[in-house]
Amino acid sequence: MAANKSLLLLPGDGIGPEVMSQVKRVIEWMDRRRAVRFEITEDLVGGAAIDAHGVPLADATLEKALSVDAVLFGAVGGPKWDNLDFKIKPERGLLRLRKDLGLFANLRPAICFEALADASTLKREVVEGLDILILRELTGGIYFGEPRGITVLPDGTRRGVNTQVYTTPEIRRVARVAFELARKRHSHVTSAEKANVMESGILWREEVQKLHDAEFPDVRLDHIYADNCAMQLVRNPKQFDVIVTDNLFGDILSDEAAMLTGSLGMLPSASLGDADESGRRRALYEPVHGSAPDIAGQDIANPIAMMLSFAMALRYSFDMADEADLVEAGVRKVLADGLRTADIMQKGTARVSTSVMGDSILLALDRLAA
Repeated sequence: MAANKSLLLLPGDGIGPEVMSQVKRVIEWMDRRRAVRFEITEDLVGGAAIDAHGVPLADATLEKALSVDAVLFGAVGGPKWDNLDFKIKPERGLLRLRKDLGLFANLRPAICFEALADASTLKREVVEGLDILILRELTGGIYFGEPRGITVLPDGTRRGVNTQVYTTPEIRRVARVAFELARKRHSHVTSAEKANVMESGILWREEVQKLHDAEFPDVRLDHIYADNCAMQLVRNPKQFDVIVTDNLFGDILSDEAAMLTGSLGMLPSASLGDADESGRRRALYEPVHGSAPDIAGQDIANPIAMMLSFAMALRYSFDMADEADLVEAGVRKVLADGLRTADIMQKGTARVSTSVMGDSILLALDRLAA
């Protein structure tokens, strides 16, 4: 029996509990078939936590998140809580987790499964075989810089201000993650900024280059303006391996890259913090999709992004690459067999429910592990 590994499950709202329940089945399968025991804790976040505790993330839940090896997060929000004050909306629970866990590096892979290549709005030959990774700086930049706010000017008009600001340590720590990840992939990093018009972009480019030259000369490094990167993602996305960029550009580019694959709802993500002396990083894994309250409770949500988020946890938090590959292979198998939830239906495929998709992935894992 392998050493216990701790996970905090935060299903959240909407379809979050439904897709998380399918991941729990895979975790149980790992225990039975791979002799890997996970210590599982489950708690509330988002609207569910507001209903129970009056806040989107209770202090006790945060303490649990700080103590475990990784957090699996479902989704939060819904119309029930839309009229709450901004400071206590469900989404603030996720933001607090990111902040207090120090999760500065957001990893969003864009992988085009062969069975879904025709679902992309781009030609099959452009996206087939696509496997790139967007690394977004998550805790700095224009979303957090000061000063910020809306003020009324003497003439009665209003002015909105946000500040784009980065420091050397903030840039270098996310760039270091990019280079380390690239070494495990195809040893190619593309750094995206706007050094042609922004001083923060000049600093970003210079600091990434300095770190590369000092510590990662074996990794190929290219620099690109963020607007050109956006164009190249739809022109020739397979030229990229790892793209590292700031908070604002990462927000935009990762959504663009996600849609190359044909379905935003298919994609996982990871948010990582600094490594401690043992090399362990605090980490949170979540599907890119939202809580989809309009379909909650109907057993029609797609659990694949949540499954793949767990695969990322296996890979990045637990160094279990073989098990991560196995989960990903199981997903590929059911897609190749023509099984689809409603959001990814194609002509000639069979529509299945959330639970049947879970059944099918478990059956595929049984066969692959035989």
